[in-house]
Order: sequence, then structure tokens, then C-alpha cells
Amino acid sequence: MNLRRIAAPGLACAGLACAALAGCATTPDTERLEVTVRETEIAFAHTLAARDFVAFQAFLSADAVFLSGDETLRGRAAVAAGWRPLFDGPVPPFSWQPDTVRVLATGDLALSGGPVTGAKGQPLGRFSSVWRRERDGRWRIVFDHGEAPCPCRPTP
Repeated sequence: MNLRRIAAPGLACAGLACAALAGCATTPDTERLEVTVRETEIAFAHTLAARDFVAFQAFLSADAVFLSGDETLRGRAAVAAGWRPLFDGPVPPFSWQPDTVRVLATGDLALSGGPVTGAKGQPLGRFSSVWRRERDGRWRIVFDHGEAPCPCRPTP
């Protein structure tokens, strides 16, 4: 009796069933992930408010790219160096809060965005950030872009 011939179809079916179940089991819960990314963005913003430069750096992906005006900072070290002066002094120069968070169906990339306000609460603009869930399971920022308020014309 050839056990290979008997066992192979059964193993193949079991393998397909496991793959199908694994696919169902690993479908990301995007709503839960959006809550996690929102909390991560809030914690990231808190690093500036708390004047905690070391904690700020922990949120940066190694290959992060930050765009601000005409300046592009590439890599964790360059972003950290560019942002270091913002942590000087007792009062943060600005703050931000996400009002939008979306996660891809794959559960590995997210977009956050929201208003940026000055130290006295005045509107300064908006930010958009892209977060990636990295191998250790933590969300880290890979792209960040701040924009000044729109010089929009008043509606007639």
C-alpha cells in the first residue's frame, strides 16, 4: 500500500482548509487599527508637548521622510536633527491633533491628518502623515507633510 498516494490528497485538502482559515483569521480589523493609529498619532504629538525628544525619535521609521515647505528631511537621523530645535524651551511652538485616520485593508499602512495650531491656539495649517506597521508590530511614521493654511478666497 502506498501511503503517500493515500495521505497526499488529505494533506492537500487540510492545507487548503488551513490556508482559507488563516486568510479569514488574519483579515485586519481596520476599525480597531484606526483607533490604534489615532492613539499613536496623539502619543506622537504629545512628545512635543511634553518636550520629550527621545520619545519623539522612537516614533520615526528608519527611512522616514518629512516635508515642510521646500525642505525634505530623509531618514530618522535627519528628521530628528531637523526637529531637535523645536524641543528647546518650555513651550512647544505648535501642536497637532488627528481628525482623520484611515488604514489600508492590508492593515500595514495608515494615513492620519488634522489641524496644526500655534502655541496660542491660532491655526497654522494641516498635517498629513503616513504610518507603517513595522515588523515589531509598532506603528512608525514614514511620511509627514505639513502645509500652511489655504489662502482661500471668501465664497461670494
